[in-house]
Amino acid sequence: MLTYEILSKPGERDHNEDCTNAARNGNMFCFVLADGLGGHGGGEDASQLVVNYILQDFAEYGEVSEAYLRKCFEEGQRMLLEEQIRQNRENEMKTTLVVLLTDGNTLQWGHIGDSRLYFFKNRKYKLRTLDHSVPQMLVAAGEIKEEEIRGHADRNRLLRVMGTEWESPRYKLSEPMDCTAGMEFLLCSDGFWEWIGEKAMQSTLKHSKSPAEWMEKMEREVLKNGTGKGMDNYSAVTVFLH
Repeated sequence: MLTYEILSKPGERDHNEDCTNAARNGNMFCFVLADGLGGHGGGEDASQLVVNYILQDFAEYGEVSEAYLRKCFEEGQRMLLEEQIRQNRENEMKTTLVVLLTDGNTLQWGHIGDSRLYFFKNRKYKLRTLDHSVPQMLVAAGEIKEEEIRGHADRNRLLRVMGTEWESPRYKLSEPMDCTAGMEFLLCSDGFWEWIGEKAMQSTLKHSKSPAEWMEKMEREVLKNGTGKGMDNYSAVTVFLH
């Protein structure tokens, strides 16, 4: 069995450029989260375009496979680039993207940019996706520590996003995993993870009986830490496999 909760708020901004939702096709689920980039509403348009395309396609043609996951990113990218040209907004319509697919037997995810997927097992933190950003690159080079990403001056400098021309695919896919009871997932934009650390994610999870309860506890922590500090849009999806 699978249960989930979805959250998306503008934070302390006038517009919400994040977009997140889920689609179901039989016993298969697709969770998508995108954080748009670009001025004049371009980010909002980009995130909505990509998310809506993937979810509509999944509801009709979806499957849980690496080939389909690649299609989500590559067709989403193609449509976004075409829309940029159509609207003459090449520098305004870009977005991060994270996608999780599961049919209850196997699951796989992919991401680009700094929207993250966190994986927990039996209420314990296991891993997260690595950002395509300047600070994450500095961590890999040993120049800063992992925990320094959140407050880094270049945190918003992304190296890979949807909506920038690719010579080769720029997204990153996980290996397929077998589903087991006790798996928990968090998909979130940087406006969410900026204000809550992995320890707090895990401690709130340990005291939560449902994805909705976990989300509520984490949002409380996000607001406690971020309110009054120019909070960006924040979005998240919580998923439990029972």
